[in-house]
Amino acid sequence: MQPQRFEHAILLHTSHSGMEFPRYYRAMTKRNARPVFMVHDLIPLTHAEYCRPGIADIHRTRIHTALRLAKGLIANSHDTRHALEDEAQRAGLALPPCVVAHLAPGVSAYPSRPAPIGTPYFVMLGTIEPRKNHWFLLHVWRELVEKYGDAAPKLVIIGRRGWECENVIDMLERCESIRNVVIEEANCTDDQLHAWLQHARALLFPSFAEGYGMPLVEALSSQIPVIASNLGVFHEIAGDVPDYLDPLDGPGWIARITAYTEANSVERSEQLQRVKRFRQPTWDAHFSEVDRFIAALD
Repeated sequence: MQPQRFEHAILLHTSHSGMEFPRYYRAMTKRNARPVFMVHDLIPLTHAEYCRPGIADIHRTRIHTALRLAKGLIANSHDTRHALEDEAQRAGLALPPCVVAHLAPGVSAYPSRPAPIGTPYFVMLGTIEPRKNHWFLLHVWRELVEKYGDAAPKLVIIGRRGWECENVIDMLERCESIRNVVIEEANCTDDQLHAWLQHARALLFPSFAEGYGMPLVEALSSQIPVIASNLGVFHEIAGDVPDYLDPLDGPGWIARITAYTEANSVERSEQLQRVKRFRQPTWDAHFSEVDRFIAALD
């Protein structure tokens, strides 16, 4: 049987899976469907040290194949688009038409819920993997416990254990000083996530690299303060709303967390005022950009 040919079609592919296979593009060509890909990040190329072995080569093949064969690319941030431009130049390839469309948060409005615990706590949200910098934050928490004892705030880690994170697991399972202070939530429902975020002193986001940063968007959209790494993409999305720190500035993180723990924290109150002017990305704006982009493709 001959594959069905469409008169005019766009295949909108929203994951990285499949981008590396030329046969995928050939199949689309036979059907007269033009592929447009969403690119979420180039972290395996720019920060291979935080990824599993072999992922850099696979992702490079994905990106280079897309650069050669895609009819258009959608980047989730200007930071990702700049990385695409740099990689295209490095590889001697032309950059296909490309648009930036920020992603909207996945957390909907929820009614107010009781606090999950009765003591001050902070939340870290995301899969446990090297670039998220959990290990650093666990050492920060050990310092907080040594300094403040029972008065130290709790740390709630929401996310499953990922890859190349044995040192983090060792800390979680063997470090006695943080055993009753760090709470690990590997399987969290949307309702539970909202409850944890709603009453947190702040979301902590000390990543070394991000293509976008959905936890930051979700927290600020819920009017929750954020203390984050000083990454360009975070500034792009959130402007001056969060408090930014170097991801390896231990004393700085300890000082900021200590300040935010206080019941009448001036620093936290100031960010709560800034959060009011955060412009939450919306799906209407996202798809307006995407629709205009697709309509303009030759």
